[in-house]
Amino acid sequence: MSRKLRNRFLLIGGITVIALYLLFGPLQIRDASGRITAQAIAANFTPGRLKKNLAENIKLGLDLRGGSHLILQVQTDDAIRSVTAGNLEKARSILQQAGIKFTNITSPALGRIEIDLEDSGQIEDAKARITLDFGPGWTARNEGKRLIFEMKDEEQRDIRERATEQAMRIIEQRINAFGVAEPTIARHGPATAYQILVQLPGVDDPERVKNLIRAESRLELKLVHSGPHPSEEAARQSLGGTVPPDKEILPARERRRDPNAPPVQYYVVEKTPVITGDDLRNAQAVPSQAGGSVYEILFSLRPSGAERFYASTSANIGKNLAIILNNEIKSAPVIRDAIRDEGRIEGDFTKEEAEDLALTLRSGALPARVSYLEERTVGPSLGADSIRQGFAASIAGLAAIVIFMLFYYRLSGVNAVIGLVLNLILLLAAMKIVGAVLTLPGIAGVALTIGMAVDANVLIFERIREELRNGKVPASAVALGFERAFATIFDTNLTTIIAALFLFVFGTGPIRGFAVTLTAGLIANFFTAIFVSRALFAWVLERQGGRPAALSI
Repeated sequence: MSRKLRNRFLLIGGITVIALYLLFGPLQIRDASGRITAQAIAANFTPGRLKKNLAENIKLGLDLRGGSHLILQVQTDDAIRSVTAGNLEKARSILQQAGIKFTNITSPALGRIEIDLEDSGQIEDAKARITLDFGPGWTARNEGKRLIFEMKDEEQRDIRERATEQAMRIIEQRINAFGVAEPTIARHGPATAYQILVQLPGVDDPERVKNLIRAESRLELKLVHSGPHPSEEAARQSLGGTVPPDKEILPARERRRDPNAPPVQYYVVEKTPVITGDDLRNAQAVPSQAGGSVYEILFSLRPSGAERFYASTSANIGKNLAIILNNEIKSAPVIRDAIRDEGRIEGDFTKEEAEDLALTLRSGALPARVSYLEERTVGPSLGADSIRQGFAASIAGLAAIVIFMLFYYRLSGVNAVIGLVLNLILLLAAMKIVGAVLTLPGIAGVALTIGMAVDANVLIFERIREELRNGKVPASAVALGFERAFATIFDTNLTTIIAALFLFVFGTGPIRGFAVTLTAGLIANFFTAIFVSRALFAWVLERQGGRPAALSI
């Protein structure tokens, strides 16, 4: 064998070994005691170990493995609305502390605050004080006695972006804490769409996970001013008919203590919370102190929150403290002693409800609501059926092609079959390298790749036959056949790869899986059809003395 041909086969062999290792590795060469033994090495090549490693290296998509595919829309207007409301309260506090009188302060639109002052002479003073606090993200102007503050477009974009990124981190924490194996959480669509892609393979209870993802879980502890009142109107009348800016009325659903109490009662509470969910260090579901199957949430606080909690409870012994979850009072116990760093949330929770609530409290509240734009759930049995059917279809197609190539092209068909098998090995190894998952459309991409690989071989073989009919000797016919088929194969593969790239860029989920397998297969196809097949023909010709009288094709 010539040095050039030997180097070709060394390269082909090296690439094949690497590809096989990527598919069936890693190899364990040590036994339980840490020694390298023949038995430990041989154990790597048992069917069970090879199948296990292949399953770990080639990840299956949701449509094959089973699971949920979700596209979430982050309602980023909520984040802007929250910042606007916070700044409105800060503006109110600044004016009150400065002694600047105003008749009205409102937020008539998203990112807009309007303040009506009593004295137009204080406009500039008020504008300067509030602008200093709001920062450069807001513009300020006045129309007579009215001050108007508007959030800049770039500030709104930053808030929307931060809200989306924060929502993605919180969702990831919740899903990881729930125990979903190998989830996918990533941005989806254009940057300004503020969407999140969530893929959850092998989830047994997708509805519970969806509820867990979008749960708000906003915890606040506020001092009670008065209550409970039988109706919201009664609570308002206890304040003289008007709710002052530093108070609010919140509902409390009576669930078990008094069967004669109305189903919903109302409390007047302080608007400023003593602590919030941001102050939590930990939260866990525990059986209720009352016994039975009821659960509650035990929470502990970070040092900064614990100090505030201790100061507030010390100064308000004998008063009620409302424990509020998502603007609903769960309980309003009496403060009997100063409390420093822990508390309980009661509410007749089931074990599952308490565990989910504790999980969402630990991960923190979402900065904005999320809604579901797209939901797809595939059961594991349907995924298993898809695998069996896709595998059977691929094997049937491959067997038919092998029979045809061997029958029609005789010994040269063996060349095509070797290239076809190597093509599949390289395709799967490439998927392992890029971390792609195999989906049902991906299997279709594999089948299409097989067809295009055969097409490339047919082009080459027919060119060689044509040269043989024109009187060329086999060595010359092979060289001319590959040379003249090269441009056609290259153009065909390149244009198909370009189309696949567009599918990958603009497609979603399974469509991208099809694009990945098709692209990897076409690149492998080009290598096997041009490089490997040429080397095999060269080896056959060399074995027959370099210039054989005939070629089996």
